[in-house]
Amino acid sequence: MPINDDVKLGKNVKIFHPQLVNLYNCTVGDDTKIGTFVEIQKNVTVGSRCKISSHSFLCEGVIIEDEVFIGHGVMFTNDLYPRATNEDGSLKTDDDWDVVETRVKRCASIGSNTTILAGVTVGEKAIVGAGAVVTRDVPDYAIVVGIPARVIGDVRDRSQNAEMTASICS
Repeated sequence: MPINDDVKLGKNVKIFHPQLVNLYNCTVGDDTKIGTFVEIQKNVTVGSRCKISSHSFLCEGVIIEDEVFIGHGVMFTNDLYPRATNEDGSLKTDDDWDVVETRVKRCASIGSNTTILAGVTVGEKAIVGAGAVVTRDVPDYAIVVGIPARVIGDVRDRSQNAEMTASICS
């Protein structure tokens, strides 16, 4: 079953194609929307009033706060030094690595095709441009783009965006 029995769904969660997602042992808050071909792994928390667009991957260790937008094809990671095997050549198991937590704070927006590396925090109301590779923390209100992502602005400096942000996520 694409949505396991151990998934905790809040009120009014909308999953557009439940047969085409993979959710297990995760928590999704009230009024959140989840697109097609999304995978949300164990121990992930997604807040309320979020939008998780199609083809996105939220791996163990990811925490999404309230009112966050995740664009299409966003990829999170949870291991800083991934390897398939141990030094002795044996396959790694869950006991052979530690999950590295990644957090996206309230009202942040993550553009399509972004990759977020393990251990990063994306700040409150920050905007990550499409296709960025986020390798370090993104400050609150920052606008970041590129590979690696770098700060190019502040949402509060953009009069139109500042008014919109103040009214939507205040």
